[in-house]
Amino acid sequence: MRTTLTIDPDVERLLQREMRRTDRSMKAVVNDALRVGLGTQGKTVRLPPFKVEPHAFHFKPGVDVDRLNQLVDELEAEALSRKLER
Repeated sequence: MRTTLTIDPDVERLLQREMRRTDRSMKAVVNDALRVGLGTQGKTVRLPPFKVEPHAFHFKPGVDVDRLNQLVDELEAEALSRKLER
């Protein structure tokens, strides 16, 4: 991302000194300083573990839950058929 920053004179002196000390570009020094300041340097982002929470759907006896997609397809076909008959 490109942006324009207004840097205070004391921060500019610190940046210039760090650039000379490490022989690195201003971009590298600023990015590293921001990472440290924002607390992300050296840290990997750890997402919370994914949990599957089961839910009881209380389907009526005789409903094959493994074929629900087929049921949806059949209902959609019936609805389309009724619509085309009009």
